Amino acid sequence: MKTSVILTVIGPDRPGLVSAVAARARAAGGNWLESRMTQLAGQFAGVVLLEAEADAADQLEAALRELEGDGLQVQIQRGSELPAPPWHRVMLDLVGHDRPGIVQDITAILSRHGVSVETLDTACKPGSMTGEPMFHAQAQLGVPEDLDLDTLQDALEALANELMVDLELHDPQHEPPEAA
Repeated sequence: MKTSVILTVIGPDRPGLVSAVAARARAAGGNWLESRMTQLAGQFAGVVLLEAEADAADQLEAALRELEGDGLQVQIQRGSELPAPPWHRVMLDLVGHDRPGIVQDITAILSRHGVSVETLDTACKPGSMTGEPMFHAQAQLGVPEDLDLDTLQDALEALANELMVDLELHDPQHEPPEAA
């Protein structure tokens, strides 16, 4: 039987950091399934989903905790086998002038409608014309099957108008395939 192990690691960025994490995981019998890693303000931050045989999970956790000796902060959590909620995936794209509170405003609406944020990628980049900071966000959302997407779209568009951002909601299930 397999056990999921979720590793969160943060610390000063340096070459070889991902290799060190991967080597410890592999040596302890861990299989690397998914990860999200980035460098932010000189710090490396990563989240990794590993899998191991149930009887080897404790050994894997011990090996990963050794990364703390390399100056990293390590958090480890075992995964749970919960039934998948009844929802489908929808993509959200947002671009607008940067200002504090954009993420909170958008996620508050999503939360009120029972929408789960499955992935969220954000960045501030200089605008192509003005050079002013532009906030970019892409999210994969888990939308409850019983939620009318038009209702969610209306709520998000009202906020987009207030924030003066461009916001698009894409439902891959209901979009025509791209022409080849």
